[in-house]
Amino acid sequence: MTGNDEGVVVYWRPMCPYCMKLRLRLRFSRLRYTEKNIWADPEAAAFVRSVADGNETVPTVTVAGTSMVNPSKGQVMSAVATHAPHLLARGRP
Repeated sequence: MTGNDEGVVVYWRPMCPYCMKLRLRLRFSRLRYTEKNIWADPEAAAFVRSVADGNETVPTVTVAGTSMVNPSKGQVMSAVATHAPHLLARGRP
């Protein structure tokens, strides 16, 4: 499994305070994204390890195939503006 080459994917795990913070902040944005729980999805966990030096560091986010480990909401939104600006025009369902 690789990061979504067109959209935004947030890789997370339960009880991770950094994941909770980022996911909450993104929910209040108009950004449309997909979430993957690395404890429930072995392929997602393997992907995170592949971009986080072998660690399961979350949150890890991909924006149009570009990976970021433990980004802030601002970093995610900046990456979206750069790599996938068409996603900013859509609302979250």
